[in-house]
Amino acid sequence: MGRYAYLEGRFVPLEDAKISVQTHAFMYGTACFEGIRAYWNADDQQMYVFRMTEHYQRLLNSCKILRIQLPYTVEDLNRISVELLRKNGDRQDMYLRPIAYKSGPQIGPILVGIPDDFLLFAIPMGAYLDVSKGLKVCVSSWTHLSDNMIPMRAKVNGAYVNAALARTEAADNGCDEAIFLTRDGKVSEGTAENLFLVRHGQLITPPVTADILEGVTRSTIIELARDELGLPVVEREVDRTELYVADEAFFVGTGAQVSPIAEIDRRPVGDGGIGPITRQLQKLYFDVVRGKVEKYRHWCTPVF
Repeated sequence: MGRYAYLEGRFVPLEDAKISVQTHAFMYGTACFEGIRAYWNADDQQMYVFRMTEHYQRLLNSCKILRIQLPYTVEDLNRISVELLRKNGDRQDMYLRPIAYKSGPQIGPILVGIPDDFLLFAIPMGAYLDVSKGLKVCVSSWTHLSDNMIPMRAKVNGAYVNAALARTEAADNGCDEAIFLTRDGKVSEGTAENLFLVRHGQLITPPVTADILEGVTRSTIIELARDELGLPVVEREVDRTELYVADEAFFVGTGAQVSPIAEIDRRPVGDGGIGPITRQLQKLYFDVVRGKVEKYRHWCTPVF
């Protein structure tokens, strides 16, 4: 069976889904995107797209910031996504990448007077980070972009050069991932993940004003922690040194899912293993996204 993508208003074979080298988004990064996971549940023989509506609501908010106008509603985008997954016919965990972009060939970094378009493709994806063990993480020397530079509450394609520099530095230093600080020296997030700490029985995460992505997985974990584990969740500024004295730490994100952190700047987090709260949240999250928890089935859109 051939694979398909959605481009310029129609489904096309994936190998034919191409854009011009003159595309404005390619030249200037003037695009925004989402990452959406669809999970295969072998017991149900069903694929569930996780929190698709929330992802597309965020995409359209990103479009507002970038002055991109799409002829689609959230419901339209949901329908296109399910249809694409059906056409591809996969029976495994999938990753969807929708992109809204400036599609014209104009030269010059500007957001008005340029046509807009939308594309979507889906690929098989397992773990983005190794969730079975604790990650080695370092604080990046690269400062996180701030809201008045390239706003991180919009998933702007061009902004991820900042992430690529930080993650490459981490890899060069023998680490799995990096943590950004804001220009004020406060903890922000990972290169493509939100961050949580556990201290004294509390779950702590930087606020949305710390130049972070307003993460769908982040909001999921906050709700699960409060409602299912009875954990107090605090959103506040976090100092760098709090990373070193945390009882537990973990990343969350569509790609990262729930990824434990074992070490930060060569200092062990807790006992250097996967902490009990992290492990509980990780297990609960994987049950929820595969449609195994009835209370949260409304987050899971069946494909077949």
